[in-house]
Amino acid sequence: MKPAPFRYFAPTSLDECVGLLDEHGDEAKLLAGGQSLVPMMNFRLAKPAVLIDLNGVAELAYVEETSSGGMRIGALTRQRALERDPELRRRNPLLAEAIPYIGHFQIRNRGTVGGSIAHADPAAELPAVLCALDGSIRVRGGGGERTIAAVDFFQTYFTADLGPDEVVTEIVLPQWHSGDGWAVQELSRRYGDFALVGVVCRLRVDAEGNVTDGAAALFGVGGAPVVPEAVAQLVGTRAEEPTLAAVSAAVAAELDPESDVHASASYRRHLARVLTRRALSEAYARTNGGTG
Repeated sequence: MKPAPFRYFAPTSLDECVGLLDEHGDEAKLLAGGQSLVPMMNFRLAKPAVLIDLNGVAELAYVEETSSGGMRIGALTRQRALERDPELRRRNPLLAEAIPYIGHFQIRNRGTVGGSIAHADPAAELPAVLCALDGSIRVRGGGGERTIAAVDFFQTYFTADLGPDEVVTEIVLPQWHSGDGWAVQELSRRYGDFALVGVVCRLRVDAEGNVTDGAAALFGVGGAPVVPEAVAQLVGTRAEEPTLAAVSAAVAAELDPESDVHASASYRRHLARVLTRRALSEAYARTNGGTG
C-alpha cells in the first residue's frame, strides 16, 4: 500500500506553516504524529496534494503553567511526554489518568496532543477530557488567532471548527482544584482499541460533602463528545447510590448513539449508563467528601 503522489514541505516556524496553509488551502494536510493520517494515506482514503510536516516547528512542543494556575500544552507535545511528566498528576489528574488509555505506548510515542484534537475522532479520549474540563483550543490561520471552547470545537465525525488555513497551536486547561474528584471509565474490545463507550468526569464538593459542581463527557456515543446536562442533578447531593442510578439513567436517555459492526445502539446506551454510574461514584470517592 502506497500513498498517492504529494508535494512535501517541512516548515521550521509557525509563521511558515501558516503561510503554506494559506497558499495551498484545502489541498494541504498537516502531518504531526502521523498515527491517523499516514494509514489513511496508505489506504488512499486521504489523498492530499500537499503534505506539511510540523515536526520541525519546535515552538509548538511545550507544557507550561498559565498565570491562573492552569495548563497550556503545545499542539506538537507528544502524548508519551505528557504521560511521563512527573508533575501532570498534580496539575491535572484527570488528564494524567486518561493518557494511558490512548492506543498503545508506541502510538503515544509519536501521537501528538494537537493531532488528536484536530482529527476529532468521536471515540478518542482527549477531546472528551477537554470538554469535561471546560478546556479550550487555540488555532492560528491567515486571519489571525482564535480561541474556541472545546464543547464548540468538536462538531461531528472527524469534523472540527478548524478552517483549511488554520492549525491547532495549543490547548488550554483551567486550574485544577485539589479537592476535586475524577474518573475515567471505558470499555474496548481489546486493550489499546478505541472505546466502544467511554466516560470521563470530575466532581467538586463543599465541606459537608455535597456536590457543588461537576461535569462529564462521553465518547464513542455519537459524532462528537457528549456533555450531558443530567450530571447537574448531582449538585446539592452527596452522590449516594440511588441518586447516582437516577442520574446515570438520565444521562443514557440523553444519548442517541448509532449501531455499527462493533456494538448496537441499545448496547452503547446500556454501557453509557453503567460506565457513567461507575465513573461518578469513583469521582465522588476521590473528592474531599469521599475518601479523598
